[in-house]
Amino acid sequence: MSLLVVGLSHRSAPVSVLERAALSADAQVKLVQDTVAAEPATEAAVLATCNRIELYADVDKFHAGVAELSTLLAQHSGVGLEELTPYLYVHYEDRAVHHLFSVACGLDSMVVGEGQILGQIKDSLARAQELHTAGKLLNDLFQQALRVGKRAHSETGIDRAGQSLVTFGLEQLAAGGAVEEWAAGRRALVIGAGSMSSLAAATLARAGVGEIVVANRTFERAERLAHILTEGDDTAVSARAVRMDAVPGELTRADVVVSCTGATGLVLTADSVAQAVEGRIDGDAVGPAAAATTVRPTPAAAATGTAAAEENCPLDLAAVQGSTGFSVHGEAAVAGLDAATLEQHGAWVAGGTVDRRDTARRSPEADAELITALAATAATVGRIPELRRPEPVAVIPRPAPALFLLDLAMPRDIDAAVHRLAGVRLVDIESLAEASADAPMAADVDQVRRIVSDEVAAFGAAQRAAHITPTVVALRTMAADVVAGEIARLDGRLPDLDERQRGEIRQAVHRVVDKLLHAPTVRVKQLAAEPGGAGYADALRTLFDLDPETVAAVSRAGDSTDKKDRPA
Repeated sequence: MSLLVVGLSHRSAPVSVLERAALSADAQVKLVQDTVAAEPATEAAVLATCNRIELYADVDKFHAGVAELSTLLAQHSGVGLEELTPYLYVHYEDRAVHHLFSVACGLDSMVVGEGQILGQIKDSLARAQELHTAGKLLNDLFQQALRVGKRAHSETGIDRAGQSLVTFGLEQLAAGGAVEEWAAGRRALVIGAGSMSSLAAATLARAGVGEIVVANRTFERAERLAHILTEGDDTAVSARAVRMDAVPGELTRADVVVSCTGATGLVLTADSVAQAVEGRIDGDAVGPAAAATTVRPTPAAAATGTAAAEENCPLDLAAVQGSTGFSVHGEAAVAGLDAATLEQHGAWVAGGTVDRRDTARRSPEADAELITALAATAATVGRIPELRRPEPVAVIPRPAPALFLLDLAMPRDIDAAVHRLAGVRLVDIESLAEASADAPMAADVDQVRRIVSDEVAAFGAAQRAAHITPTVVALRTMAADVVAGEIARLDGRLPDLDERQRGEIRQAVHRVVDKLLHAPTVRVKQLAAEPGGAGYADALRTLFDLDPETVAAVSRAGDSTDKKDRPA
């Protein structure tokens, strides 16, 4: 049997394909069960994260295994095999081991060096163990991958090369600023209570947010996470749980939203986010962003200078008043306006609501005709060019984002159309992939790669050595049976020997057999541990005419012992 992995990740497939191929928890269970039920595979485990879907299996035939695993992935993901195939990658035997070890160390993550993948590998192994689809090979493989990942993080500075997807996402929301400064005092809404959402909530708490609201479809899980955040030694923060139907209301009060659920459809639509932003701006906004997002130009309480009244005027009179020569009648005042606004301004001027003391050169009717002509021009060519507009008295900056959204779900929880909404900053898996492409690699990455190479070689040697062990045990068992038979014959032929003499003879025969077998069995284990050494077990069985069933029985006994010794 040999290890085979078939999968797709952010490195091989666009986010749109990964999103469609995402597997629910139930789909993952069915996938591994169907895999072991298929003919080429005897063991199976699935590793599904927000940016990868991989199926691991112990197969007896490479080509049949690839075909079967690819077909099963397509069936359970819902993406057609023809469409999915160009994005699939295949790793076999040592290359498959190298791939999983690299994944465990964070070398294959979207954010190089992130450590959350270790928890996901552990969950994958636990699921396979619960379903009894992980045998000796996958148990050994995944447990060793966890050890290699921990070694990489403890012996190198790979953590400096990257961080969890959550931290990287928050850094993108902070737009290059310190996350602690950006997050301080904000209100956060976390949608979901799984591992990723819990990590996001804890990270936000440590960053100094003022309040965290947790929403989840299972209210008890939301309550549990809120309690942990409130009572934690390093995450003490004001936290409370709400049900999912309370999300729209909480959205209008939140500054930061992190969503990572297992939903198959959108959790937040563009319309719901737009309504939340409108509610924040029009209502009582909260948090540090409030000042930036609620500022609006306000007309003067009483017009002065060139305007006697402002009622029904479509212009912002505060911007046009107080500047010498900047009359509300001229082209400079209406430059940049669209046709509809110009027409409204023309009607206002014609109504005679303007103080003519400093602009008596034309009548209101003439101004109205001029503005109507300008409106006709604007309707044809767009806005009136701002050729004669002087420098404004005060520049009103573009409002800062009122709402920050981080979508870590796959498939996505938040409508991608939210990117186009004013007052909102959305970071999702797709934008994280683009940002991480330019992320610098730490020097420690090379050291981690060396660790992975060494561990792959050691794992392969151990597996090959373990492969020949049942044959060696069967050989020694056969030798012991031969010795026992000969001693029994000797007892029958020499009945006058005393017990001391029989003991000496028995020990002498055992020593001879042990010495004859020692060098060959030690050497064959060494040779079998080298690449291409699998054939030595077959040679040993042939040379000594060992019963294949005896060897298989030793293997089954070893597997049974491993399972009893395996941690729960």
